[in-house]
Amino acid sequence: RSSWWGSRRPPRDPPPRATGTPRKRARIGGERDENEEEEEEEEELEESRDAGDGGDGGAEPPRNPSLDAQSSADLPALDGFPLKHSNTLTNRQRGNEVSALPATLDTLSIHQLAAQGELIQLKEHLRKGENLVNKPDERGFTPLIWAAAFGEIETVRHLLEWGADPHALAKERESALSLASMGGYTDIVTLLLERNVDINIYDWNGGTPLLYAVRGNHVKCVEALLAHGADLTEEADSGYTPMDLAVALGHKKVQQVIENHILKLFQNKGLE
Repeated sequence: RSSWWGSRRPPRDPPPRATGTPRKRARIGGERDENEEEEEEEEELEESRDAGDGGDGGAEPPRNPSLDAQSSADLPALDGFPLKHSNTLTNRQRGNEVSALPATLDTLSIHQLAAQGELIQLKEHLRKGENLVNKPDERGFTPLIWAAAFGEIETVRHLLEWGADPHALAKERESALSLASMGGYTDIVTLLLERNVDINIYDWNGGTPLLYAVRGNHVKCVEALLAHGADLTEEADSGYTPMDLAVALGHKKVQQVIENHILKLFQNKGLE
C-alpha cells in the first residue's frame, strides 16, 4: 500500500464497488448489500481508532492479536539498533559515536580565519611569520581579499593596520575592492578607497567594482564609487556600461543614482 501524506497510518484499500447504487437500493427495498455492511463495519473500526488517537480519553482502538505478536517479536531487533531514539540527551550521552569531528579554530588557515572574522586567532597566526599578512592562497587570495569578500569590516580594518596590501590582486585579477563591491559592503569599499586603490580595476571576467555593484543592485555602494570618481564609461566584456547594465537588469534605483550623478557632472561643467 502506498504511503499517505499527513496520516499516521496508510489508508485502507477501498472495498470493491458493486454496479448500481447499493445504498439507494437498501433504502428503497429494505435490503442490505454485503458490500455495504462490510464498508460500514470498516468505517466504525476507523472511527473507534480515531477516537483513540485523539488522546482525550476516547475508547481504546481494537487490538489485533497477530499484530501484537509481530510487534513484540520486532522489539529485540530495535534494541540492537546502533543509534538510540532521539531525546533531550546529547549524542555522547546517548552513546552515539561521531564519525567526523567538526573543524575547530585551531585547524583553520589564516585565510579562513580572515573570512570568518576570527580576529584573536588570526592575530596569533600572523605572529608566526612576517609575510603571512599578505600570503596568497592557491587562488591568489590574501587574507584581506577574503575578509573584504565576506564583509568583515573589523578584520579588514585590522589587516590594513597590520600591513595588508590593499592593492594586491589574485590570479584572475580579483581585488578586495571588486569583491567588496560585489557584496555591497559599502563601509569596506569606502575604507579601501581611502587607501587610494584603483577604483576602476578590472578582472579577467571584464568586471570593475562599479559594474559589480550595479549588477548586485547595491545602491549605496554605487553612490560611494561614483562619489570617488568611478568611470561610467568602462564597459564589461558584453559591451554593457554601468547604465546599460542597470537598465537591462531593471535596477531602477541604481539607474536613478547614475542619472543624478551624470546630471551633477553636467551642472559642474556648466559652472566652469
